[in-house]
Amino acid sequence: MTGADPVTGVAPGGGAAPGTGGAPVIRVLLADDQSLVRAGFRALLDAQPDIEVAGEAADGVETVELVGALRPDVVLMDIRMPRLDGLEATRRIKDDPGLDGVRVVMLTTFELDEYVFEAIRAGASGFLVKDTEPEELLRAVRAVVHGDALLSPGVTRRLIEEFAARSKAPAATGALGALTEREREVMALVGIGLSNEEIARRLVVSPLTAKTHVSRAMVKLGARDRAQLVVMAYESGLVRPGWLG
Repeated sequence: MTGADPVTGVAPGGGAAPGTGGAPVIRVLLADDQSLVRAGFRALLDAQPDIEVAGEAADGVETVELVGALRPDVVLMDIRMPRLDGLEATRRIKDDPGLDGVRVVMLTTFELDEYVFEAIRAGASGFLVKDTEPEELLRAVRAVVHGDALLSPGVTRRLIEEFAARSKAPAATGALGALTEREREVMALVGIGLSNEEIARRLVVSPLTAKTHVSRAMVKLGARDRAQLVVMAYESGLVRPGWLG
């Protein structure tokens, strides 16, 4: 795979990945003020046939600028950076309609980061701790490209609820009127942290059927991904903090 420019840190745009049957390469932007962290992630990601590092940024302002210029598929974003933190950088990226396809994964030092839920509401597709296992990081990059929410393995349903408890009061549930009763039921189960497979077992349906209900709920509500669907479940009052399902 062609390497990045040694000065700009920018790699050429992704074409088809060798050995992947012509599948497009997933282009990733690394945003972290620690050069050693970026170097470690770059070495891991560039070693994959279906992933390449499109560029690197050392602060939030540079991140927003590079996302606009490079339009990567995924941004691995440190939540705390100089000049502009990851939270505000994520908001600016998600406020730009031209960057709608860019997925942001927040990187945190601790799983119990007080800003994580706010980051998901701001537009992040999920978050990972920086010391996550390499295979989990690779799974994350591939997952968010397909619209899946991403949470560290150690993040439990109780943690989701803890962040939800800090969010604003539930809004009227009228926004959910477009959903069928089954779609509301499935959305509630997504909100308490169940995977499609777990939802399928709970409702005694196939995983494909569960996935279809989740997808339809997302389309009807305009949710960009599963993470936003979780936020909507809490903010609409469909799910309340303290529920474990």
